[in-house]
Amino acid sequence: MSRFSELEEQLGELISEHLRFTTGRSASPSEVRSWNRSLPVLASDLVDAGLGEVEMLVEYRLPLSGKRVDVLLAGHHPETNDHSYVVVELKQWSEAESWEEDPTMVLVPQQPGGPKLHPVLQVRGYCDYIGDFVSTVTDPEKQLRGAAYLHNAYDPAVCDLFDLSQDDNGRLFTAQRRGEFLDFLRGRLAPLSGAESADHLLGGRTRPSKQLMKVAATEVKERTQFTLLDEQRTAFQMVMHAVERAHEEDRKTAVIITGGPGSGKSVIALSLLGELSRKGVSTMHATGSKAFTETMRKVAGRRSTRVKELFKYFNSFMEASKNQFEVLICDESHRIRESSANRFTKATLRTGRPQVDELLSAARVPVFLLDEHQVVRPGEMGTAETIRQHAEDMGLEVHQIDLSGQFRCGGSELYEAWVLRLLGLAPGGPVSWAGDDNFSLSTAASPAEMEQLLRPTPEQGDSARLSAGYCWVWSKAEKDRPLENDVRIGEWERPWNSRLERWLPGVPPSALWATEAGGFDQVGCVYTAQGFEYDWSGVILGPDLLFRGGRLVIDRAANRDPAMGKKATDTEAESLIRNTYKVLLTRGMRGTLLYSTDPETQEFLTALVNRTV
Repeated sequence: MSRFSELEEQLGELISEHLRFTTGRSASPSEVRSWNRSLPVLASDLVDAGLGEVEMLVEYRLPLSGKRVDVLLAGHHPETNDHSYVVVELKQWSEAESWEEDPTMVLVPQQPGGPKLHPVLQVRGYCDYIGDFVSTVTDPEKQLRGAAYLHNAYDPAVCDLFDLSQDDNGRLFTAQRRGEFLDFLRGRLAPLSGAESADHLLGGRTRPSKQLMKVAATEVKERTQFTLLDEQRTAFQMVMHAVERAHEEDRKTAVIITGGPGSGKSVIALSLLGELSRKGVSTMHATGSKAFTETMRKVAGRRSTRVKELFKYFNSFMEASKNQFEVLICDESHRIRESSANRFTKATLRTGRPQVDELLSAARVPVFLLDEHQVVRPGEMGTAETIRQHAEDMGLEVHQIDLSGQFRCGGSELYEAWVLRLLGLAPGGPVSWAGDDNFSLSTAASPAEMEQLLRPTPEQGDSARLSAGYCWVWSKAEKDRPLENDVRIGEWERPWNSRLERWLPGVPPSALWATEAGGFDQVGCVYTAQGFEYDWSGVILGPDLLFRGGRLVIDRAANRDPAMGKKATDTEAESLIRNTYKVLLTRGMRGTLLYSTDPETQEFLTALVNRTV
């Protein structure tokens, strides 16, 4: 057996070991089979094309992303001698067809999971991403190309796939077109060593390109029509001034912006992203909430998948170098956790470094927008004092501004103060609801009545949602089955919102529960409601919040949130549960309906609100 054959047999095992070391996860058997079958084919093609010295970067990880490219070929352009890169998506498919005559999606026989993205669009997206975020690819139009290679397929078995138009970043080749594929490679890569080009690519910094900034500026500006008022404008200008000073005086500044629900924190965040992008300032947006991040991607990047990549998660910056970006906008900063590490984190990154330090380090002007009363999960530590202390320990200048305006809950500061006193988050104890012409508050006699009162609102052009404290077990969602009715109160029962990332019939994915049609028919939890607003809010207080002895007290044992577990102390659990209801009670723009599963608490709320419904 030749040495090359021996390496082929070991290839999948070697790559699997490398993946386990670098990511902390093990490769699946199907991945190993794919490497063993596809990579030797591509390597043989390169040799036959006279390109045996070209570097193959296998499982190249896209920066600030968990996604990986099958193979990225690195070498020199045969005409310019400049660095040249080819992204190759390898498919073992022997047959495939368009899905329901949609050329962007394909069905592959014998493969589970339903329709898949067309491989040309897949590889084109990878090319766009690399061009947008890898600073050493200075001229993507000249340096970067992409191809999908179906090395087991012949044209008749995949003829539908050629209906989709191709371009330089998305070419399609089959085994029948192997000769064309070799010519394509020779046109982009010279028969020289690609080691230097590979090192050049891997050594590049990660940051949004100027071209992407230009696209983002247009997209954010056109999708969001914001008017910043008073402290909002002050906060905006404070960040812009810090950016100017960072350039002129080589000074690093952290900006902390605090405010309650609806005070305009996210409006400021998107306004900053749009304006800084217009100026060509490398800027990223991050949150600790999947639902919020996915919605921001949907709102601000509706027409541009590239713009969506500006929205990341807090744990995306574990490997960011110091001042890698000029500005990092950390929205929902109360979701900052003690550490970015989790069970999938590779051992070399388990440094124990606080997540807040990673975020502070990643940009010359880190911006934190937060509401301290929205810390709802154990391990979250996003407070203004914590951020300030860490920033000052790192030698940063810190500016802070507090937003006093109230734009949620009908702009009713009276209602927000009522909620804080009700939950014991502000002194003075619960008080009767005095009423506010700008906001409606009432109680419902049952969850069925609550649902009946709110259901007609969408027909009137308003939005409405039902949410509840986490006091019922949440069944696992299955893609081919209806949701279980987990929330059961007497004869009334409804499912929690879907946990899945894909649509079920009439049921939006978890991240879109608060914003997409169909969400009213499920009960939302704090994790899907946080960061969002809707016109009318129905809130079910579970048995973890009870009226006893003249005030609302916490019964931790009635809470079913697995995140609470044994990690939180009783004191922490009490604070988290109170904050959870604070979030749920401040989602409505026009009004809130209340119902408690506990009769004594329901009687107390009804008397307090002076129900008129």
